[in-house]
Amino acid sequence: MPLPVALAPLLLAASLPSAGGAFSPFTPPVLSSAPAAETAATGVESYDPVGRAQLIAERIPRHWKGTYRPFTSPQAVPAMLVLERVTPLGQMVDLRGQLTLAGLSTPVQGSINAKSNQLDLLILGNSMGAILEPGGEFQGQQGLSLSGWIPDRATGMGGRLQLNPGPSPTSAGGVVRGLW
Repeated sequence: MPLPVALAPLLLAASLPSAGGAFSPFTPPVLSSAPAAETAATGVESYDPVGRAQLIAERIPRHWKGTYRPFTSPQAVPAMLVLERVTPLGQMVDLRGQLTLAGLSTPVQGSINAKSNQLDLLILGNSMGAILEPGGEFQGQQGLSLSGWIPDRATGMGGRLQLNPGPSPTSAGGVVRGLW
């Protein structure tokens, strides 16, 4: 009976005689001469999530505009998020502010993970009426840009919140720049 083609190289390699047929002892690899503390400091990961959290807290826009679209409705409602306080806490960024959907405002509290860019945004008030049920949260993997509404109850329908950085509502015009 012929051998399968896939097993032929394996069987040929196993049948080759070893060099001299003698046992060769294991030789451990040579370690670098650098101290252990120095090699631990130069580990595989050189990313600084604490530093990135500080940059996010400094540079994140404070005003966001966009739409919220419930999964039960084809109509999107206007959405606006105003961040009143942004605080870095280790690799997390703490967010406090106001969310307005279809003219109804409520306070929100959330966090962004600087390492994964994951957003968790909790609705703190009960003033969202039929748009959002109390107890749910927005979760996203792209910071504040795109997130999904996760209702508190399994029977509640979710939705999609899509935001873009927007101008401050108090700014009447664009930025005035000098000629030179």
